[in-house]
Amino acid sequence: MSEVAAAVAARRRPRWARFAAVAGPGIVVMLADTDAGSIITAAQSGAQTGYRLLLLQALMIPILFVVQELTIRLGVVTGHGHGWAIRKHFGARWAWVSVATLLVACVGALVTELSGIAGVGALIGIPAWLSMAIVVVGLTVMAVQGSYLTVERIALAVGLFECVFLYVAFRARPDLHTAMRQALAIPVGNPQYLYLVAANIGAVIMPWMVFYQQSAVVEKGLVVADLRAARWDTAVGSVVTQLIMGAVLVAAAATIGRTGTGQSLDTVQQIAQAVTPFLGEINGSMMFALGMIGAALVATIVVTLTAARTLGEIMGFDHQLAQSPREAPWFYAVYMLTLVLGGALVASGVDLVRLSVAVQVMNALLLPVVLGFLFMLARRALPEPYRLKGGYAVVVAITIALTAGLGLYAGLAGILG
Repeated sequence: MSEVAAAVAARRRPRWARFAAVAGPGIVVMLADTDAGSIITAAQSGAQTGYRLLLLQALMIPILFVVQELTIRLGVVTGHGHGWAIRKHFGARWAWVSVATLLVACVGALVTELSGIAGVGALIGIPAWLSMAIVVVGLTVMAVQGSYLTVERIALAVGLFECVFLYVAFRARPDLHTAMRQALAIPVGNPQYLYLVAANIGAVIMPWMVFYQQSAVVEKGLVVADLRAARWDTAVGSVVTQLIMGAVLVAAAATIGRTGTGQSLDTVQQIAQAVTPFLGEINGSMMFALGMIGAALVATIVVTLTAARTLGEIMGFDHQLAQSPREAPWFYAVYMLTLVLGGALVASGVDLVRLSVAVQVMNALLLPVVLGFLFMLARRALPEPYRLKGGYAVVVAITIALTAGLGLYAGLAGILG
């Protein structure tokens, strides 16, 4: 269907139908954003600083939307993924620099996702090796047998389990006066607080999100006529992901914070016990397990697909779920190898909580590279009607500079302090 025919067809459909047809990539990537590492980071933030990082969760909503809106604009208008765009406009060397950054972030993220699943398995007595085997086999079958829409629907279904954290936060009965007072009390001179600031920024804006959403809108076949609905898809996802992050932080602050902040959570089991005391041992553990599994699985799907797709864009091999393993052997090989290596590493044992927070800090330190390329592409790769320009370009530049700068400063201050 041509762009003109697509635009005419889009205008004839009711708005809700347009949104339903287009929605998916934005909500999926945002549910993946609230991954196992992000949930652990939010819980650790609430345990150690009370509600003092709650305001940051709200402030990240418009920042997250501004960043991801550029990715959908680039994908819908150019019809190409992020890695391909960097290669075309900046050359192969810079493309590999960007992909190296992405792969480092993907490896770190994948280990935290699979570790989160292993931690939940441990809650019900399943050994790590068995949890990893189930996940690797299940997600491999899903990719090989399913289309893009099938994978998207599975990711949406499992990701929505994260919403149980909203109920957990409500049942924790947070003190609103204390929450407001602590949220406005910002200890900027505390290295531990700054380290968690960097971790939370890195937990919200991750390198693989930029690559995934741009490739996803291309693979789904979205066109310029779908741009408005795709923006709403991203806006809704931005709000949902930060509500979940805030809910986990509130639940940890309302439980551990009642006996004094500053405590550290060391295992997934400890986090489950801390944030679910008002739900009963069985119900609380069940709800936490559903939320964590949903968060970890949707992020695992997104991260592994991102690594395989982006390498395909850079190296020139076929890289879409619409193609069979025979048609795109390298794509599926990279996808499966990434899963197997991540599962094997997790099965060997790893300190999940420390690793998860450290991975989010690493994401914050990588933001100048990722957001820098994104901004330059929005200024260079897009045709005139859709190019980032004028006053909005200034606003985006300031937003990106402040976000990347704060993440870099807070991360280094926290590490060195």
